[in-house]
Amino acid sequence: MSGHTNPGDQQPGTDDAQNPPRTTHFGYQQVPVEEKVARVGQVFHSVASKYDVMNDLMSLGTHRLIKRFTVELSGIREGQRVLDLAGGTGDFSIRFSSLVGRTGQVVLADINASMLSVGRDRLTDKGITNNVNYAQVNAECLPFADNTFDCICIAYGLRNVTDKDAALRSMYRVLKPGGRAMVLEFSKPRSELLGKAYDGYSALWPIVGKLVTGDADSYRYLVESIRMHPDQDTLKKMMMDAGFDDCRYHDVMGGICAIHLGFKSAHAN
Repeated sequence: MSGHTNPGDQQPGTDDAQNPPRTTHFGYQQVPVEEKVARVGQVFHSVASKYDVMNDLMSLGTHRLIKRFTVELSGIREGQRVLDLAGGTGDFSIRFSSLVGRTGQVVLADINASMLSVGRDRLTDKGITNNVNYAQVNAECLPFADNTFDCICIAYGLRNVTDKDAALRSMYRVLKPGGRAMVLEFSKPRSELLGKAYDGYSALWPIVGKLVTGDADSYRYLVESIRMHPDQDTLKKMMMDAGFDDCRYHDVMGGICAIHLGFKSAHAN
């Protein structure tokens, strides 16, 4: 990083104040980069068992409609390979499994073992066992071969990644030429009035989290992480910088959420 030197490059008489640790945001806090993964991991370990219940409560059920619209935009067909990244409790994998059919494959992937376990149990209980695999992965360095997936979907997960640019580049690498990536995430409301109303409503989430899960802090982080996430046009540019073509987005609920799409050129190596 510019402005930083390696410890071995320090001149005699310098101290650590001239080489401060690299930090990133964890909600509104600044924390050392190497700590964020563990902190986010603890948040989702804490909320995993009540994640779906809280989604219904916080969104008043609208998350189901948003996810259905996202799946419609995916264009997934029978026989394709799909990566459900940060797939957590498996909402999208359940839908994708029926679309790819017996000849296709879905990989439900998440960095958090607790979330992945809930997702695996949920799909197993529904009898979905033949075309879904599971992988505990870090989105910044996906352990898949180049040009593996026809579609990659990351829903409400990118804002929790430490290095979002690295994650987008990693997604681009493992996407097949002609494939598409989809990022469903909270975004910035277009109306100032809607934005203020949404801020007031989401401020209640930690209270609800405390009542339902006994954990207010995790939901306070989730609210703060939404506020810190890039807006629609910034994320679109980030996807273009990662190599994606024909990038676009669809605002949902007035911009409270947005679905970004990016494509890997059919002529990409």
